[in-house]
Amino acid sequence: MDVKRVFLIVLDSFGCGALPDAGDFGDGDVNTLRSVRSVPGFAVPRLEGLGLYNIEGNGMPGARPAPAPAGAYGRMAEMSLGKDTVTGHWEIAGVISKQAMPTFPEGFPRSLTAKLEEAFGIGLLCNKPYSGTEVIHDYGPEHLRTRKPIVYTSADSVLQIACHEAVYSRQELYALCEKAREICAGGTPWGVGRVIARPFTGDFPHYERTSGRHDYALEPSGPTVLDAVAAAGQKVISVGKIRDIFAGKSITDHRPMDGNEDGMNKAIDLLRDKSWQGLCFVNLVDFDMKYGHRRDPEGYARALEIFDGQLAEFLRAMDNTEVLVITADHGCDPKGAGSDHTREYVPVLACGAAVKPGVNVGTRRSFADLGATIAQMLKLEGRYQGKGDSFWADISLG
Repeated sequence: MDVKRVFLIVLDSFGCGALPDAGDFGDGDVNTLRSVRSVPGFAVPRLEGLGLYNIEGNGMPGARPAPAPAGAYGRMAEMSLGKDTVTGHWEIAGVISKQAMPTFPEGFPRSLTAKLEEAFGIGLLCNKPYSGTEVIHDYGPEHLRTRKPIVYTSADSVLQIACHEAVYSRQELYALCEKAREICAGGTPWGVGRVIARPFTGDFPHYERTSGRHDYALEPSGPTVLDAVAAAGQKVISVGKIRDIFAGKSITDHRPMDGNEDGMNKAIDLLRDKSWQGLCFVNLVDFDMKYGHRRDPEGYARALEIFDGQLAEFLRAMDNTEVLVITADHGCDPKGAGSDHTREYVPVLACGAAVKPGVNVGTRRSFADLGATIAQMLKLEGRYQGKGDSFWADISLG
């Protein structure tokens, strides 16, 4: 059965249990799925029906495996040295990062901040790891007085720049980020995975971050399944921050989104538009940004339930030439210590008329197995130059 379109949806941060090396990344017995599952009344019948609770390692009180899963299911280990968004997405697409991207738990060194100040023509505020909502509260008034950009980081490999839209327009903020991205190029000691623009509005103490966030990522360090799809003359349509994560490389069309629900609505619209062939790659960031980092299991649970409701509509609209794959890029256990991502396995669920239901693909050695599988689904094996071992032969109905 020919597959013409693959929809790959990343539930950002929806890990499903600690990897064996989690301790090397500062994590203990973390499990995002378990923490969300513990919220009273939590129910995601569509995900359960596809095989979410059939995945190895996810037997937990009250979580009953589906007797006849409607999808193929399994979990994937991360081979790359990292637990961040860029590293996870790149590995899903076929790039294994053998060297961790730099992080700055003590703030950025003077060797970098001096270059930024020279490029910006003004001093900087903060220069510490910080919560994105707290940093604008604590430094917003001084920023408004001095016009100095708020520069901060997190446990991830990121350099974030926050500016009030009354001080710097979005385009002016984006220009600062482009300068920072050029300085923090790959191969430099400051080659962070992402430079992120964080515009905000409002009056103290009620500042609000806007939807004008923009990520400036490094280009992938190796070939991806996106490259293979685009080289074949097919569409690679990004929804949400996928375009930013891959620095626009091999993205043929882009759909911005305003939150998870809007992102799923965009995916459903693309599903109903039968005029294109190729890959639709979706990232639903609210799970991570709004609930994982903020350690809000109840909010995470409710967001997953909303997604599950939209998933029902998506599944009804699929035709016989389409495959849906649901996965994640790392964990962010909302009951874990601190506010960082967590080093976890991620689930993989696949369904569609061409997918053999009820197949357990086991524990995959790398997220990259998914990139190799998607390439084989779309008959692009000869073009795919990324890493990973495809499991398409195990789940294909032929």
